[in-house]
This record gives sequence, C-alpha cells and structure tokens, in this order.
Amino acid sequence: MKTQKFIALISVLIFSLTVSSAFAVEGIDDNNHAALAEYYEIIAKETEAKLQKNKAALEDYEAHPYYYGRRGQDFKSHTIANIRGYEAVLTESLNNANLHKRLAKDQDNSAFNKARLNFKLDTSTIR
Repeated sequence: MKTQKFIALISVLIFSLTVSSAFAVEGIDDNNHAALAEYYEIIAKETEAKLQKNKAALEDYEAHPYYYGRRGQDFKSHTIANIRGYEAVLTESLNNANLHKRLAKDQDNSAFNKARLNFKLDTSTIR
C-alpha cells in the first residue's frame, strides 16, 4: 500500500513538473515573442511525443488486456488520465505559440511603422 502511494506521488510530481515547465519560461525576455513562440512549439512537440506514447500504450492494453492482470484497470485509467493531461498541455502550448507568433508579427510591423513615421517626420522638417 505504501509503495503504491509512493509511486502515485512520484507520478504526480513528475507530471506536475512537466506541466509547470510549460509555464516557467526562464532565460527568455518577455518581449522576445519569436523566442517564446519557438519555446512553446518545442514544448508542444515534446508533449505530442508523450501523448503518442501513451496512446500506443492504451491501444496495446485494449488489444491485450489479459497481459496486465489485476492491475490492468489501474493502468488503463492512469493512461487515460495522462492522455487527457497531455492533450490539455498540447492545446495550451499550441495556443501560446500562435499567440506569440502573432505578437511577434505585430511587433515587427509596429517597428516598421515607427520607422516609416520617423521618416515622414524627418522629411517634413527638411522642407
């Protein structure tokens, strides 16, 4: 019983660290939206790999439930919970990546517009 609780605690801890790493963007400037978009795309790719691994494990279980014995239902419910969690992280990471891509594009456009505005102001003062 203690071993099961310990394993469950370790599983939750590892999963929470994986999820929390998606929110802890260290070393990237908040205004560098291109880098943030790339970071969230990497998180999405890693999460997609984990998601596919869990889906394959669930398919294997459903194809051969007799291999898993008494603990099969626990394995199945745990894997389904992992799949739901990874899908949520994947969706959030993709949304964040798209948001930061748009912000980076807008940031580039605003820098271009500011340069154009300064150019217009400079030409008006020359006349």
